[in-house]
Amino acid sequence: MAREEERSTHKLYSDGNIGEVRIADEVVAIIAGLAATEVKGVASMAGNITNEVISKLGMRSLSKGVKVDVTDATVRVALSLNLEYGYNIPSTSEKVQEKVKFAIENMTGLNVAEVQVRIAGVDMKTEE
Repeated sequence: MAREEERSTHKLYSDGNIGEVRIADEVVAIIAGLAATEVKGVASMAGNITNEVISKLGMRSLSKGVKVDVTDATVRVALSLNLEYGYNIPSTSEKVQEKVKFAIENMTGLNVAEVQVRIAGVDMKTEE
């Protein structure tokens, strides 16, 4: 249990009779990373992590390219993404923001104050 105490966690729920539910910042980052990579046009998180590699590297790798700041019940998220060539950057970024906000709020009950998106690169893969 000492290892869990070192991680930054936040209380989601507390019931004096049963106990409390806490969530680690890294879990919020993983939720954000998963939601972002599900948006059409997002090639990968910055750092070249894709959904195909996730199964090989484990869930922890999803937090690459994601920075979360959780204070009280408010979350601020900053994402670094690589987009696929040909997709509209503002439109795709807006979809990422909406999907990440919805996923975090729906799964954790935390309020998402902002989702910052930084486009780190464009994936120039050609279809065969």
